[in-house]
Amino acid sequence: MRPFYSSSFGTTWPIGGVERILLCVSTPDWVLHVDLDQFIAAVEIARHPELRGKPVVVGGAGDPTRRGVVATASYEAREFGVHSGMPLRTAARRCPDAVFVASDPPAYEEVSERVMAVLREFPVVVEVAGWDEAFLGVSGPVAEDPEALAGAVRRAVADRTGLSCAVGIGDNKHTAKLATGFAKPGGVYRLTRQNWWEVMAHRPTDALWGVGSKTRRRLADLGITTVAELAAADPDRLAAELGPTLGPYFRALAHGLGDRDVTATPYVPKSRSRETTFQRNIDDPEELRAQLGRLVERVADDVAEDGRPAARVAVKVRFAPFITQTRSVTLPAPTSDVTVLARAADDVFGRFTVDRPVRLLGVRAEFVRESGQE
Repeated sequence: MRPFYSSSFGTTWPIGGVERILLCVSTPDWVLHVDLDQFIAAVEIARHPELRGKPVVVGGAGDPTRRGVVATASYEAREFGVHSGMPLRTAARRCPDAVFVASDPPAYEEVSERVMAVLREFPVVVEVAGWDEAFLGVSGPVAEDPEALAGAVRRAVADRTGLSCAVGIGDNKHTAKLATGFAKPGGVYRLTRQNWWEVMAHRPTDALWGVGSKTRRRLADLGITTVAELAAADPDRLAAELGPTLGPYFRALAHGLGDRDVTATPYVPKSRSRETTFQRNIDDPEELRAQLGRLVERVADDVAEDGRPAARVAVKVRFAPFITQTRSVTLPAPTSDVTVLARAADDVFGRFTVDRPVRLLGVRAEFVRESGQE
């Protein structure tokens, strides 16, 4: 597990509720989080300028009469309640005037690489966190005015790629990530220990980066609904209720603590996956196995292209209407062999009880994790 807090004196790991202090090699003066605004939609709008200002929904084959989900939506579409993960048909009902565009991952990856190249021209350490976001470790003279640096980053990205981004400034990754949310769209915001309580104390616990809806509900069952209440909670009680690692970890987040280490290690996907949403529900196991085989072939091609062997294979099945189950298996040895991957996927699929129609099928190959990787 990565350290959740580091200071000029050392790094603290939450281990069994006991803090252990170790020496740090180095930490930046500031952490900046760069997040591209409505990235996928922005790429499509740049490719099709006539879409600017219109509610744009990207996902699937771009046809709301067919099954598929929203990959992203422009801000104009979000005003109608359209969001990522929503079925395209639902998006069409909420926003009848939306323009639907097919998803084009290779185009997004190419634009993302251009953006990251722009960031690397600055005297900072760039840690890529995904297609549309990166952390910047800032030290030395450039750290004297982080707002000026953030503004320069925004202008450079806009000038070189035509895209807008928001920049969050923090004293660790956690605060920088949250700051970006306040900066969107296209702004700059600083969130540090100086204004942490003023900004965050009254907010719900899932406003913290790392606290999801499930944890929010578990905390609410304990009478903890705000960041301030979580920060003041008894650490022993949290450890007992949420676990000796997660309990103290969530409390540390509520105090605005977080990982300060920013490394130049490039973003490396932990897995490759493919899935398909059927135009009609399928209840024939043999037809589903045929679909599974086609997905495995595509995943195997992705694994071979990546050049890393897969260590696990997972199969996802979404039964009608929206019940999703996932099963997985560890391979006897890491491999890129499509025959081995197909056999494993077929074995995993056999663990499902297909007693109702299936609307979605997916296959994921998880890579061997390098030493020190989460």
